[in-house]
Amino acid sequence: MPCERKPMRYGHSEGHTDVCFDDEGKCIVTCGSDGDVRIWESLDDDDPKSINVGEKVYSVALKNGKLVTAVSNNTVQIHTFPEGDPDGILTRFTTNANHVTFNSSGSRVAAGSSDFIVKIVEVVDSSQQKTLRGHDAPILSVALDPSDEFLASSSCDGSVTVWSIESQTQVAQWKILQKSSDVSNAKSLCRLAWQPHSGKLLAVPVDLTVQLYDKNTWTHVSTLSDDLITQVVNVVVWSPCGKFLAAGTVGGNLLIWDVEAKLCIERQKHEKGFTVCGMAWHPSGVRIAYTDTEGCLGLLEGVSSSSPSSSSTTPYCLFLFYFDYKNNFKQSHSAVDDDDDDLMPATGRPRNRGSFLDDDDNSQDAGSVKLDGVPEEDGSSAILPAVGPAVSRPVYEGPMPTQPQRAFQPGSTPVHLMHRFMVWNSVGIVRGYNDDQDNAIDVEFHDTAVHHAMHLTNTLGHTMADLSQEAVLLACEGTDELASKIQCLHFSCWDTHKDWIVDLPKGEDVRALCLGQGWAAVATSALMVRLFSIGGVQKEIFSLPGAAVCMAGHGEQLLIVYHRGTGFDGDQALGVQLLQLGSKRRQVIHGEPLPLSRKSYLAWLGFTAEGTPCCIDSEGVVRMLNRTLGNTWTPVCNTRDSCKSRSDHYWVVGVHENPQQLRCIPCKGSRFPPTLPRPAVAVLPFNLPYCQTTTEKGQMEEQYWRSMLFHNHFGFLSSSGYEIDSEGQSQAEKEQQELLMKMFALSCKLEREFRCVELAEMMTHSVVTLAIRYASRSRRMALAQRLSELALEKANQFQEEELEEEEPTYQRLAWNSGGSRQMSSRQAQVENGCEEEEEEEEDYPQEEQMDAEESTETRMPSKYASLLKLNREGRVNPFKVSGAGKSSSSPAGQPRTTNVLDSMTVSSRKPTPLGGTSKQGKAPVLKPLAPKPKSKTQATLLQMSASKGSSKKLENSQTEAEKVKPAPAATPPASVENVENRKPKTGFQLWLEENRKSILTDNPDFKEMDVIKEGMGRFRTLSAEERLNWTEKAKGDSDPKKRKREDEEQLNEQMESDEGSAKKKKPLDTSAKLSAFAFNKE
Repeated sequence: MPCERKPMRYGHSEGHTDVCFDDEGKCIVTCGSDGDVRIWESLDDDDPKSINVGEKVYSVALKNGKLVTAVSNNTVQIHTFPEGDPDGILTRFTTNANHVTFNSSGSRVAAGSSDFIVKIVEVVDSSQQKTLRGHDAPILSVALDPSDEFLASSSCDGSVTVWSIESQTQVAQWKILQKSSDVSNAKSLCRLAWQPHSGKLLAVPVDLTVQLYDKNTWTHVSTLSDDLITQVVNVVVWSPCGKFLAAGTVGGNLLIWDVEAKLCIERQKHEKGFTVCGMAWHPSGVRIAYTDTEGCLGLLEGVSSSSPSSSSTTPYCLFLFYFDYKNNFKQSHSAVDDDDDDLMPATGRPRNRGSFLDDDDNSQDAGSVKLDGVPEEDGSSAILPAVGPAVSRPVYEGPMPTQPQRAFQPGSTPVHLMHRFMVWNSVGIVRGYNDDQDNAIDVEFHDTAVHHAMHLTNTLGHTMADLSQEAVLLACEGTDELASKIQCLHFSCWDTHKDWIVDLPKGEDVRALCLGQGWAAVATSALMVRLFSIGGVQKEIFSLPGAAVCMAGHGEQLLIVYHRGTGFDGDQALGVQLLQLGSKRRQVIHGEPLPLSRKSYLAWLGFTAEGTPCCIDSEGVVRMLNRTLGNTWTPVCNTRDSCKSRSDHYWVVGVHENPQQLRCIPCKGSRFPPTLPRPAVAVLPFNLPYCQTTTEKGQMEEQYWRSMLFHNHFGFLSSSGYEIDSEGQSQAEKEQQELLMKMFALSCKLEREFRCVELAEMMTHSVVTLAIRYASRSRRMALAQRLSELALEKANQFQEEELEEEEPTYQRLAWNSGGSRQMSSRQAQVENGCEEEEEEEEDYPQEEQMDAEESTETRMPSKYASLLKLNREGRVNPFKVSGAGKSSSSPAGQPRTTNVLDSMTVSSRKPTPLGGTSKQGKAPVLKPLAPKPKSKTQATLLQMSASKGSSKKLENSQTEAEKVKPAPAATPPASVENVENRKPKTGFQLWLEENRKSILTDNPDFKEMDVIKEGMGRFRTLSAEERLNWTEKAKGDSDPKKRKREDEEQLNEQMESDEGSAKKKKPLDTSAKLSAFAFNKE
């Protein structure tokens, strides 16, 4: 049968469903676990009529305008059709009724319950009941014989029993089913079916086959099977003519057999492989309706138009088949002819044209097939239309296209529900009510400080909503008379007009909408996105490559998902765009494919609370955008792993990165929560799907990369100009480095040294030092040597990067803090023409150069020392001092200082308190704003290469340096000019001196570098006005004051002798300073 499988339609919440047709076949009636019965005029009916009959509906049957349902309140109810008005309770059980069915005339209803009882009730007089007892387990299904003589029932006790209705006794019983304790545990529903009209055969699904039993002898006469069936058969249904039998399996297979020929003439597969739990054959025989356990409804069209096995079917069977449905074939043929243009050239799928009336593809002539011995109505021989062989018709067997999913609003429940969530996000909840009593919208905020709750009358019929801390955005689709409208309630507005409405052009409907910070976006059916300001100003518009599926906004970010093309084999082909709508507008993601699970669809789209895009598919897989890996999507959680049952789901309402929380609502037996009672929000943990997470290595790897992924937002927020939690960022980095060190120790224990080096490459340069120490203690010297090389490489790389970033700042601070004062001292020496100084410079030119280099290195990180050395070797100092005063009268042969750095003297290795004097009587050099402290990696490497001889030499030099120290009485008191000259030159330095005590009080173990670093962090937290005040104050305090030249010269003369002796000791003093960087084993 070249029948067509229509795309599935969402009908009910997940769970058991059932389906039937009305007597004329004009309507499809379905029921589900959501307690609703829906009446569909066709599969394309976008607004089916819904009748709520209870909490759950297990079965439905329709005959003669009477709608009978088996409800979870232990009753069998009856309603009028199609009005849906209650018409009383037909019967009651002590527990749930599992299946109901009419007899052929519609005068009786049979029902089977989980209390092991089967009842037969008269529809007109429900007091006329017959009870059949004998099963030892819950009843699975019941079926009434067309002649009203017998009733067949299947049970969880593993038996199929035939009862005499008149005597209420068992006529036959077959133990052919698998036993189970309850209907929910049964492997098959075992829906029984009697052959129409005659009732000669009883069809019973048994495992992977369908067994047929003869009514006259109650014996097994035939078995129908097929190789396509891999899971048990769940439900069977006869065609109205009684010649064909259809079956649905747990594996989602749909099959149709020619019963007389025992041939499978049609095989179809559920588009997602879900269990088929309900089937009904249309009264005309041209289509079959079926439902699955996911609440969806599907159709097989054209099931009786032709048969690929018709060439092997007897002419008499073909005649009967044609005779019974010739009128229906004419109607079906004319309907198909109208759709000749609706072909699918992309897939090459053949048209659904009945081969009885179609003589294409080398089929025989109309008069070539004659039926002997079968009279026509007019007495002539019956002539059947040509039936071409099955192999002659080309059949497309490639991947089948997937029905594109419809547009939806993230955080909302289906539109057809009377009480639904229009949106639930991190700001609040918007509920919609659409019933006979009220048509309204309620807005509730999680934080009442944002705004109080609102109740709105939904006069425009809004079906879409979004909520932010600034506004509520609503939209409705257009009708033939009214245009699609957008309404914004700007409750944070400071004027009196807090709402605005925009009508879209005729024929253009809203498909998706979202709110951001100061803007709103709407995607329409015209494949366009329209941007508005929050006040209602129309801004940019742009086109999308495909139909929009959903949108999400956060701050300045706009995330759009749309259809890139047609998906196949149940997969969706979605694309995603990410735009920045700030001052610098740009597109971050340019329509790349959005990854989803196999045979799934997009279920939620949004941002984390920190602004990272996130999506969730129908399989429960949560994916987050990884900006550091080329904007790829990383799976971070699978909500299905936390579900207790296959029918349970989690409905996501929010995602947080810090703390790591997935906020969602558990839905038992459905995909969406009810509005009442108010659902409780649960928190699920994240877990990246890494391999071997049961081992210690796998757990630490998952924790490390999860920490890296969930703290990427710090870099994004910082680059976007937002203030970040520096304490949280440092804590995260500390956690990551601890995990790396633990993995390093584990790899050392397992003697995986190459892996150790790989892990060390991910460490910071300071943690590599700890790794070197660990490797040395573990007696892995080869590993320690490689780590030392890696540490040196990291240090050089770190210096190069920091040099580019901080070079201008440090040079400016160096000139302001110490260069000018030391320059004046050196110039005085040059101007006085001190012969002693000239001789020292001539005797020790190299030593003085090394002294300057090493003294600079002791006061600043090595990256700046290397820069200063480069300046002295070849670069011209741009801050060259012009001659003034006595410098103009200097002798021509006297050396002239052209580099400020050359004039810098060695300061004491111990920091001198501000406002005090040094031990050697020299004016102390004010320390500039220190950059990040020097890495301990270099100190460790120097320590490893140090020899015992150098240590002894260092001790001797220190002893000699102590001998040449001048007496304390000879130290001249600091002049007022020098004290003033030591005052800070920047606002931060002035602030630091006044707040140094408070920092040391809070952190008594801090060193000088730590104090400066902590002070910089606190200074940044000040407001702009406060920082400006400190800067102005520093400028006022650092105005140049007059100095007495004579006092300065006297002071320089007293310092000359000390400087000369100190210069010879500088290399040793520098070595002593470097030894302070040595790693202390304690």
